[in-house]
Amino acid sequence: MKQQESIPTSKVARATRFVKTGVKIGGNYLKYSVKKLVNPEMGREELHNDNAEDIYESLSELKGSALKVAQMMSMDRNLLPRAYVDRFQMAQYSAPPLSAPLVVKTFRQFLGKAPLDLFDTFGMEAENAASIGQVHLATKGGRKLAVKVQYPGVADSIGSDLRMVRPMAVVLFQLNEKDLDRYMGEVQLRLLEETDYDLELKRGQEIAEACAHIPNLIFPKYYPELSARRILTMDWLEGQHMRDFLTTNPSQEVRNRIGQAMWDFYDYQIHTLRQVHADPHPGNFLLQPDGTLGVIDFGCVKVIPNEYYENYFALLNSDVLTDAAKVERIFYNLEFIVPEDSPRDKVFFSELFVRMIHLLGKPFAGDTFDFGDNAYFDEVYALAEDLTKIEELKNSKVARGSQHGLYVNRTYFGLYSLLNELGAEVTTTKPDWLRPKQPLALNA
Repeated sequence: MKQQESIPTSKVARATRFVKTGVKIGGNYLKYSVKKLVNPEMGREELHNDNAEDIYESLSELKGSALKVAQMMSMDRNLLPRAYVDRFQMAQYSAPPLSAPLVVKTFRQFLGKAPLDLFDTFGMEAENAASIGQVHLATKGGRKLAVKVQYPGVADSIGSDLRMVRPMAVVLFQLNEKDLDRYMGEVQLRLLEETDYDLELKRGQEIAEACAHIPNLIFPKYYPELSARRILTMDWLEGQHMRDFLTTNPSQEVRNRIGQAMWDFYDYQIHTLRQVHADPHPGNFLLQPDGTLGVIDFGCVKVIPNEYYENYFALLNSDVLTDAAKVERIFYNLEFIVPEDSPRDKVFFSELFVRMIHLLGKPFAGDTFDFGDNAYFDEVYALAEDLTKIEELKNSKVARGSQHGLYVNRTYFGLYSLLNELGAEVTTTKPDWLRPKQPLALNA
């Protein structure tokens, strides 16, 4: 893969790159319009492919928050056309890597030494390159190590990048402006945390220790003395990413074992720790032939406020859903309905969200759930498609749902999608809804 010699870091340089990308997109629309005049039956596939290629090329050179947002959107098969999903998924671990001189410069800036002054060996060519950083293979004292190096300027450009990518997202992907405005602050906060490798190291150590009892789950050991604010060193875990692993045709038993480890990992974090690894995309997991699951990234962690937790998960209790007064109170607390709603709006949105809860809560309804059941996911995607056509949602004067739901819902959607791709059947242990659980005193 071609290496990148520099990254635009100033606001002017990055804004110029966004403008150039906008011009390319405009040209693609013009080309499409001309061809459409000649052939009125022509679909939009070529337009989507051209736009996806130009946007990914631009964002992969800029790195950072805009590329990360593209990666996040690629996890939702109904949010973007297929061309964008296929291209943006490459941001998970296949972005163009930094050149060796930039890597050395980062080491000298944050650790005061070149890589070979700190490690016995250090591969200057990145093993994986994603949206915020890239991973190198190193050795020290006979141990294989993974060294994550953050791209220059990523942390400093988060706010300005999100402001520049916002109008592109609204127009190109037809996203709701009110929802974007409401949740952009939450996204910015999580991205700022994700660029703080000191915080990631701390969280990785704490959550790994807290989840060490979960079967078939492994975590890397972290090395604070070889880490800094923009460099993170940990053990190198063996294994394959999901798609490569599935090409080995693992048995259903192994699929289920990995799926159970993944489910138990998230179940324990959410219901006991009350904070969760909120970036469940394939690049953050390594799968092994014996059914072991390795977790390698704790940059994005969502701390779940107790009040939000109690309201959100109460809705999975079937007894609660039959109590109209309780449901109404919870819907107000979660901002599914708001004081400004008319009686008609209140009824409409309440019925809509109850329908969504019944469908998305199905994995919790029994003792086990087969995530390999594509019919269930077809139903979920059909609902998502229906939601894009509901005029009441389009014309709503307020965004629906607490900002905390952004990453909690994203976590469950990502988890469901991974388990579906794995084709796993898992035991979905129900939490004890009647007994309050106190979160462990982990540092946020």
